[in-house]
Amino acid sequence: MSIPQSGGGLIEHRDQLAEYLASGCKPPEDWRIGTEHEKFGYGLENLLPLPYDGDCSINAMLEGLRDRFGWEEMREAGKLIGLTKDGANVSLEPGGQLELSGAPLETIHQTCDEVNVHLREVKELADGMGAGFIGLGAAPIWTEAQMPVMPKGRYALMTRYMKSVGSHGTQMMYRTCTVQVNLDFASEADMVKKFRVSLALQPIATALFAASPFFDGRVNGWQSWRARIWQDTDPARTGMLPFVFEPGMGFERYVDYALDVPMYFVYRDGKYIDALGQSFRDFLDGRLPALPGEKPTLSDWADHLTTIFPEVRIKKFMEMRGADGGPWRRLCALPAIWVGLLYDGAALDAAWDICRDWTAEERDQLRYDAGHLGLRAEIRGRSLRDVARDVLAIAEGGLKARARAGAGGLIADETHFLNALHEIVASGQTPADEMLHRYHTDWDGDLSRIYSEYSY
Repeated sequence: MSIPQSGGGLIEHRDQLAEYLASGCKPPEDWRIGTEHEKFGYGLENLLPLPYDGDCSINAMLEGLRDRFGWEEMREAGKLIGLTKDGANVSLEPGGQLELSGAPLETIHQTCDEVNVHLREVKELADGMGAGFIGLGAAPIWTEAQMPVMPKGRYALMTRYMKSVGSHGTQMMYRTCTVQVNLDFASEADMVKKFRVSLALQPIATALFAASPFFDGRVNGWQSWRARIWQDTDPARTGMLPFVFEPGMGFERYVDYALDVPMYFVYRDGKYIDALGQSFRDFLDGRLPALPGEKPTLSDWADHLTTIFPEVRIKKFMEMRGADGGPWRRLCALPAIWVGLLYDGAALDAAWDICRDWTAEERDQLRYDAGHLGLRAEIRGRSLRDVARDVLAIAEGGLKARARAGAGGLIADETHFLNALHEIVASGQTPADEMLHRYHTDWDGDLSRIYSEYSY
């Protein structure tokens, strides 16, 4: 979840909403890569989620990162709830999932280095306090009652609202983890093309990164239970956005969509004001019940955009949101596949050729099937495994064309970051398949083994 936004004056006319999105347009030489990932913390002795307070806790982890590694703290109502350093931030998901939101960097080599440094810092601190951290799409054993609640006003409001709009919203909040990558666009037309390609092909990322076949202590029948959760979270703010593929798509059309999404809150003076279910359109007119007579700022608009959760989301950049959390190799592989597809013109054209004539119904069905069946899903008679093989080949070509060297020039490009995904396609076995095999064989049905074998 995002931290409160800041900056930006009063919204005086509606055009400013689209202008805010358009202000993110950058020439290709200024395009950057921002990788985000979440992970579950737990106590090594009891294998239960870390509480917020205590010697072995989320708060102790934040204090350790601040004191030992030079992060600057962020507080809400006196509570330590996040950290910042060098353009990156560490924040807390509702159930204590620890999230790194990486700085905007030029290459995947850099973003992978950033991930590795962060995980090394976290492990050093966790080892000292008797904790572990694990990357999975969903908590495999813990019940919702066992999850801690982080001291953030935003989450208290969301929890109450989620229970009124869907059957799985609090599962999403408290018991899932993701990895995502944030990328740039050059123009409105470039944004639209990238939006269409990334939405249509997002199910491929869901399948390749599927890592949540367990929930509530048992096999759940899905490759990605996290993807299942998003099917029934809140239909007003989730899904595949069919309007993106229609004529007239642009920043203004996305503004129309975002204005129709009910609000959660308004952030004022360090506090979240309850605006649940209210309309940002009314806010523009000074008729918001939560703040009668007051009009929004651009920060309010930026905050509202963070409460929208489709499979791909735009703000001043574009977010790929379809993948389960996982181990470090896949944390680096997610930016590799999307940078390869979207940051090279020939690769973007080739990717669009794959999915340009899929219908809205086919895209929705593929989204469902990818979470359920993984690479065994099909689209137009082809297995998703075969489509993924083609997509990875295009992404590899895009990364070769970028030719961004690493390791002081010893590594010619970024293609090796795709290796983990090539291995998955070659074997036909997703991370979920691997976990299920181990559960039924060497784990002998003991799901607690997942912590020792899949933690960082």
